[in-house]
Amino acid sequence: MSRILVVEDEAVIRKALRRLLERHGYGVDEAGSAEEALERGGLDGYDLVIADLRLPGAAGTALIAPARPTPVLILTSYASVRSAVESMKLGAADYVAKPFDHDELLVTVRRLVAQGRQDRQRRALRSDLARSYPVEGMVGECPAMREVFERIARVAPLDTTVLVLGESGTGKELVARAIHERSARAEGPLVVVNCAAIPEALMEAEIFGHERGAFTGADRAREGLVEAAHGGTLFLDEVGELPPAAQAQLLRVLQHGEVRRLGAAQARRVDVRLVAATHRDLRAEVRAGRFREDLYFRLNVFEIVLPPLRERGSDVERLARFLLDKTCSRLNRPALALGEDALAAIRAHDWPGNVRELENAIERAVILAEGGTIRAADLGLPQRRRAWDNDGGEPDSSLEAYFRRFVLENQDRMTESELARRLGISRKTLWERRQRMGLPRPRRSDRR
Repeated sequence: MSRILVVEDEAVIRKALRRLLERHGYGVDEAGSAEEALERGGLDGYDLVIADLRLPGAAGTALIAPARPTPVLILTSYASVRSAVESMKLGAADYVAKPFDHDELLVTVRRLVAQGRQDRQRRALRSDLARSYPVEGMVGECPAMREVFERIARVAPLDTTVLVLGESGTGKELVARAIHERSARAEGPLVVVNCAAIPEALMEAEIFGHERGAFTGADRAREGLVEAAHGGTLFLDEVGELPPAAQAQLLRVLQHGEVRRLGAAQARRVDVRLVAATHRDLRAEVRAGRFREDLYFRLNVFEIVLPPLRERGSDVERLARFLLDKTCSRLNRPALALGEDALAAIRAHDWPGNVRELENAIERAVILAEGGTIRAADLGLPQRRRAWDNDGGEPDSSLEAYFRRFVLENQDRMTESELARRLGISRKTLWERRQRMGLPRPRRSDRR
């Protein structure tokens, strides 16, 4: 039974309201003034407070703040626009003018009680989600992930530059989104830039903008992505891919808060918070002369390191179930369960592509699954020995060894895009690793 508190100084009206509401199934308590209502305490335990605007002593609107989140319906004999607007500005859920129509009042009461109940359910759900998933979309209880959640909570309210480190597919963009949404810039834009996806020749123009005539084909001025993030957050994923000229431009943004478009004579002021991410070892890049040391120090103010999935223990099963529910909902499929063989395959796999690879495997399984249970075969995981099952009998935990083996075993039947997707990396990264490891793509005529 929904409980309502009626605060009205005129006893006749108060008793009439009580009888009306009780006839329609509501439990009703009474008070003759705002002070009497406040002495009761526990206003937030009611489903609705109905209060007259004109009460002896404090006005009925004085109950709005103490009653939160319970909605307050204001009764007024002064059916003026001014009194209604003032009540609503103070946070009243609605108002009804006296003398009121019984049916109209009941309709309003039902609506506000239902809305209040829904609001409580949403708050309870958000509270449960906050306890289970401190960062939306990120699931984990291992010590490394708890530290990630703690560091996000610590740095998000501050306007500090953040560097997110971790292998491809570990969820670096989710960290950036969480930092933005928990910051004072949450109402501003979040601009996501994957530096590895922009051709080097266009990098400066895309990120920093250009003026008309700055280069061949620049027939009009264009705002860059840095300017687009003004007042918000700029997330530069794979920042280690920036060429030297773009690194110098980014350093100017961080040092002076200004950006100069290509071909422009004057710089423009920008107010952006930078979150950068990379899977590269930037210290090694600095030593090799491929990344500016001064820019590295500007970026590495506060560091968040995401652990690879293979080091997260039982999180992989918890995450698999979370992604399964999410994927079934997105694809409008009935709820599915993970069979024991599927769980065993998930536990045994090394997940070189991390969360992205797991998400792809789960989506494939949802599409292929027959019945209500996902089997190991539905996941499409490569049938291979674990890293410690090599011919020499010694552990071989090298990611490069796995990369080499996976590419050689699958390059004849997969395209480069498919290989990159299964590995959880970009085509550009796949090409770079091939070159570094001496694994050129075989010509079509060389394939079996």
